[in-house]
Amino acid sequence: MTDRRLVKVESTDLDAVRLALAAARLPAEDFGEGIVFYRLDDEVGAIGWAALEQRGGDALLRSVLILESRRGLGAGRDMIERVAGAAGVQGIQRLWLLTESAAAFFARLGFTPAERASAPEEIRATSEFALICPVSATCMTMAIHGER
Repeated sequence: MTDRRLVKVESTDLDAVRLALAAARLPAEDFGEGIVFYRLDDEVGAIGWAALEQRGGDALLRSVLILESRRGLGAGRDMIERVAGAAGVQGIQRLWLLTESAAAFFARLGFTPAERASAPEEIRATSEFALICPVSATCMTMAIHGER
């Protein structure tokens, strides 16, 4: 297995994240305070990105992207496990996400479907929940503190 590392993306490097997300047709217009981006790297370079938007003891997992040329090698699983670990260190107890196309992938990693209305009010108030993702997107959740 390649030597992968999770790196917190500095604000000065967010333009590269925006470009990658836009190329993958993922939302890239609402980066703001409270959103922390991570990049998964290996010896070749960037493999992908993911972000956490923390709201109290919960966080929205968002903007998960593995470069197309790097898919199928376990990088997505590695990314989510590492980001969940970072979330646990920050005291986050539960992750939430919305997906239009990757529910089966996230289910394999321990996320379970949830009613969108069951998400905490602070999570539902994020721009991704309230404005960006359509109501048809699958809402999923996973406890990470004490259960991983």
